[in-house]
Amino acid sequence: MNIPRPGWLPVSPRIAALLATLLVLGGLYYIYSGKTGGPAGMQGGPPPPPAVLVGQAQQGAVSDEIVAVGSLRSNESVVIRPEITGRIAEISFNEGEAVSKGAILIRLDDSVYRAELQQAQAQLTLSKSNFERASDLFKRGNAAARSRDETLAQMRVAEANVALADAHLDKAHIIAPFDGVLGLRRLSPGDYVKPGDEIVNIENIDPVKVDFRIPEIHAAILKVGQDITVALDPLPGKTFHGSVYAIDPLIDPNGRAVLLRARVENPQNELRPGMFARVNLITARREDAIMLPETAVFPMGLKRFVYKVVDSKAVRAEVDTGIRRDGRVEIVKGVTLGDQIVLEGHFKLQDGRPLTPIPADKAKTS
Repeated sequence: MNIPRPGWLPVSPRIAALLATLLVLGGLYYIYSGKTGGPAGMQGGPPPPPAVLVGQAQQGAVSDEIVAVGSLRSNESVVIRPEITGRIAEISFNEGEAVSKGAILIRLDDSVYRAELQQAQAQLTLSKSNFERASDLFKRGNAAARSRDETLAQMRVAEANVALADAHLDKAHIIAPFDGVLGLRRLSPGDYVKPGDEIVNIENIDPVKVDFRIPEIHAAILKVGQDITVALDPLPGKTFHGSVYAIDPLIDPNGRAVLLRARVENPQNELRPGMFARVNLITARREDAIMLPETAVFPMGLKRFVYKVVDSKAVRAEVDTGIRRDGRVEIVKGVTLGDQIVLEGHFKLQDGRPLTPIPADKAKTS
């Protein structure tokens, strides 16, 4: 039987370990609190204020944009069709080539129309002679006025027949209605065509048109002359610029959207009709906006704040933000031009506490 010695109480191993841990923690606190010659004591006081990156609020250009999608269209587009019947005698173009306005594209067999023109011209010559003879007899009093009038009418009909035959002959030559690029032809030499048959399409693609839709909620701010930028998946990394020149007055009842049409210059013919386009419509532009890096702004609840540097202290200021672009944010309210702002490291700070400012320009060069 174990009998405890006088002056000692039995202690369990778990309690003993707990007491030992408390003694160690107490000793560490005593050393590092500066009461001995420990680390804090060797520094001679509290740690220095936190170092943060600071810089001035600066002006920059920002724009209000509406993102949309659209399609490219030719500036002018038409399918060449004959207006008269006939057999194709000659095709005077190569598929896919550029042509100028007025260039002859198709020649139809015009032998019949030339014969009709000659017949009409001969009839006109006879009608003129009859009219001159009747007029001379009428002046002498040897013919009635009715005879003269009838020959005059016959001459007018003959003139009209000549004009009609000449028009038929002209339409046997099909010309390009405007400068453009030809597509793929549907017919070959020797084919017999009638009015309305498709021969080839011609497209004017410099500039090109861009059709896109904007939700009707923005209808009040849409204006002719607003700038757009266009990006296309087949041309990564390239951006094309244009401007709105027409707005459809009718709002689409199905999509509740406004249809806009813009022009984009295309001197290299890189843009093709039918391409899918990503459109940014610029509705407003501000050249003197106050801009900060997004890292300078931090949320607290539903509000946004920055830290200003005043007398080497952090002063928290509420701000209203606007457009965000490329890692920068527009400050609409709460910051003035030239204010010193904490750009990075705001998580180290408290309102009214000292800080160690590191200028952003020096940090970049170091």
